[in-house]
Amino acid sequence: MAEITLLDGGMGQELVARSGDEPTPLWATRVMIDHPGMVRDIHRDYFAAGATIATTNTYAIHHDRLERQNMDGYFHALHLRALAEAHEARAEHGAGRIAGSMGPLVGTYRPEVTQPVDIAAPKYAEIARILGPHVDLILLETLASVEMCEGAVKGAVAAGKPIWLSVTVDDHDGSKLRSGEALTDLARLIADYPISAVLANCSVPEAMGAAMQALAQLGLPFGAYANGFTHISGNFLKDAATVRELTHRHDLTPEKYADFAMSWVEMGATIVGGCCEVGPSHIRTLAERLRAAGHSIR
Repeated sequence: MAEITLLDGGMGQELVARSGDEPTPLWATRVMIDHPGMVRDIHRDYFAAGATIATTNTYAIHHDRLERQNMDGYFHALHLRALAEAHEARAEHGAGRIAGSMGPLVGTYRPEVTQPVDIAAPKYAEIARILGPHVDLILLETLASVEMCEGAVKGAVAAGKPIWLSVTVDDHDGSKLRSGEALTDLARLIADYPISAVLANCSVPEAMGAAMQALAQLGLPFGAYANGFTHISGNFLKDAATVRELTHRHDLTPEKYADFAMSWVEMGATIVGGCCEVGPSHIRTLAERLRAAGHSIR
């Protein structure tokens, strides 16, 4: 049996659901500002469900997002607030690791807005230096092209912590990035940068089997954490879109999600969890299934 790292589930959609607020372009960042302590509570619920990693609510804290709302002066403070809420939850739980999240610049699922490596890397490095002293690892999330990955990884090195690289894959062919490039094209980055694990995230669970087959070829620990959206609408692929453009699916019960995740583990994945629309009940059921199958969770 395997030793499995159990990630938490989605943060942003859980925040929107719990707050009842109308989604804004600042998404989870806006809710964190308006509802102090809610991020901590969600981290706490994921730890209680069995997750061993808390992913910081820093995915979308980028200058380009904040500048649109005339809030760029809060850039550093917002990172520290998210870190504090993760640390408070871990202290209360008494165990666990903290992953410093960094998401894509400009927009999610959009390889066409990829910035050149020499422009993107310093932006990621700025965040990495803030997160580095306070996290156990850096989790680069939902990256959609090889160049986007390289800019993020090159900047993340500044944190001085292990780097986990996670990409979003084509919902119809999980062996490809949303850019159309093959997942195996990430091999060059693994050769050139200190990447400790490779994952696929924020794509439909049905696509993750093909993604696991591709990532298994790269020679690093690998895994997946899928979303619970029906599809990615065209309206979401616009500047300053909000998550109201995305629709959650009603068939993805905790049991069904666990079925998917257990199949990834059978394929050799040692890091699993959930992304948008996958909540604490899904993680709890997955933890139970992992233990019942004889796996240990770390």
